[in-house]
Amino acid sequence: MIDLSTLLQLAAGILLVLILYIILNNKQRGYFKIVFYEVKEIIKSFFMNQTKEQRIVQYVLDNATRGDPQSVIDNIDKYCSEKEWAMNVGDKKGLILDEVVKEANPSVLLELGTYFGYSSVRTARLLKPGALLFTVEFNPVFAALAKQIIEFAGVNDKVQILEGDTKDIIPHLKKKYEVDTLDFVFVDHWKDKYKGDTILLEKCNLLRKGSVILADNVIVPGAPDFLEYVRTCGRYDCTNYPSFLEYMPEQDALEKAVFRG
Repeated sequence: MIDLSTLLQLAAGILLVLILYIILNNKQRGYFKIVFYEVKEIIKSFFMNQTKEQRIVQYVLDNATRGDPQSVIDNIDKYCSEKEWAMNVGDKKGLILDEVVKEANPSVLLELGTYFGYSSVRTARLLKPGALLFTVEFNPVFAALAKQIIEFAGVNDKVQILEGDTKDIIPHLKKKYEVDTLDFVFVDHWKDKYKGDTILLEKCNLLRKGSVILADNVIVPGAPDFLEYVRTCGRYDCTNYPSFLEYMPEQDALEKAVFRG
């Protein structure tokens, strides 16, 4: 069992290292805020013996309306705005996600990074009958929480959680999950994997002419190699959507890349 003194020293050390990293890499203050909130939540979770994500899910189960995905989204937004910050796409960028999904009108979708299910529910509530969203989550704890949220929202018939690493799951989408091509891909996992997983989707022939890739957090924390790739490789038509970091007045953006085929 870690005592309080050791925990506080560990948290202070992590915070110091991250602050130095931010300074040396000229990161924006939005990134610093993320680090601050995450370290604070580590300490809080230690005392409460419950993770932030577990608290968010419990709040939804206690306050939202079962079977109403909009109620689930609204309650998560309320909690994350007023109580504890969380790095889901959020209310402001969520409106952009909504519009891009509506415009694409997809039948087969892939989400990279489920977290606890916010964007899965947000997307699924807009899908036409028969559409299916595959969402990939590496962390089994997050996957379990997302399953609760998705079922509670009543969209589990439109969402299938795939637990594991994207590099292992993407190559098996065609044979194991009978995916021909993807109409829409929402990218919101580890930022250093954005570019690699996009290239992997290409290599596995999962993109067709008109397939839409929408990437979150391309400014904060940032995905510069992904942006450079989709904007310069000649395979995509790109649109940038400036917005704000989830539940913060800090600049961020989504990048839409439409595959040319």
